[in-house]
Amino acid sequence: MINPNPSDPKQEAGMRKVPFQTLPMAVLAEMAVAHGEGATKYGPHNWREGQVIASTYYGAAMRHLCAWVEGEDLDPDSGLSHLTKAMTSLAVLRDAQIQGTAIDDRPRPSPPDLMARLNTKTEEINARLRAAESE
Repeated sequence: MINPNPSDPKQEAGMRKVPFQTLPMAVLAEMAVAHGEGATKYGPHNWREGQVIASTYYGAAMRHLCAWVEGEDLDPDSGLSHLTKAMTSLAVLRDAQIQGTAIDDRPRPSPPDLMARLNTKTEEINARLRAAESE
């Protein structure tokens, strides 16, 4: 929350609106460069000209995240951070959802209790390994 300042008459009204001042400007600037690259290649706001297939942008985001996890910080094609490129892909997908132009081609979801079962299995394995270490 922003500290109230009684000498600023607009602050109270501003606090009821979208807090754009909380966004990380450096990251937004990087994303603007990535979107500019896309605009040069495909046209500005090209994803709004038709439908967006969710798996295409999910796949792009995941490839950038995987490259980053594997130690490659920068996308060799653009020289931008893989994290920035992943966020940009997700921003396009989210914008398409907001605009109602996203084609949701996700696969059928896993069983709802899958993660709970896997967490339990992980706890069991870790307990067994700790017990074996203490023997």
